[in-house]
Amino acid sequence: MTTILIVDDDMNILELVATHLREEGYNVTQAKDGTIALQKLKQQACDLAIVDVMMPFMDGFSLTKEIRKNYDIPIILLTAKSQISDKKQGYEAGTDDYLVKPFEPEELLFRVKALLRRYDVVEDDNVLKAGNIIIQKDRYEVQVEDRSLFLPPKEFELLCFLMAHQKQTFSREQLIEQVWGMDFIGDDRTVDVHIKRLREHFKDITEHVHIKTIRGVGYMLEEF
Repeated sequence: MTTILIVDDDMNILELVATHLREEGYNVTQAKDGTIALQKLKQQACDLAIVDVMMPFMDGFSLTKEIRKNYDIPIILLTAKSQISDKKQGYEAGTDDYLVKPFEPEELLFRVKALLRRYDVVEDDNVLKAGNIIIQKDRYEVQVEDRSLFLPPKEFELLCFLMAHQKQTFSREQLIEQVWGMDFIGDDRTVDVHIKRLREHFKDITEHVHIKTIRGVGYMLEEF
């Protein structure tokens, strides 16, 4: 799954962009300043970065330069200004594209897709990623850093479904339907058992992925 890093100190912009990207099927990781963004990049491979220019601690130009030192990924700068001098500074820092606020989310999506094509980032339907967890669906293999795990079939399918729909909450009934099928005969508490087993598998080997219980609703996988 293609992962996009969004960096902006404006939480409204951060959530707006994240929502539209997730609706397009992208995995999203967020940071509210440049320092956190660089930490996120160390923790997780990202395929593209969307960076606001005006941020505390480290502005977007400086962050772009730092990203360019270590990562070959496309970068889109967001700015409230359209002055030529700002654009020049952005391109000199190493940005690939430049978008002036306010912008239409649809235009941002067009630019994201164009840059991913330019960098030959191809979506692999057989691969799912969340934090330091990578799933190779065709091989039924789960990788965490240098460790490979082979889970029982239903645990594997449940993990795949949750990772493919990160930050979405599902009831036990919905998970039963998606993983076990409509003809499943049994207690929906079997979901609780499988969630517990998945948590046990990963509790000591990943700090950035968690299957969260949403009280009264169900479960959600989140990356942080």
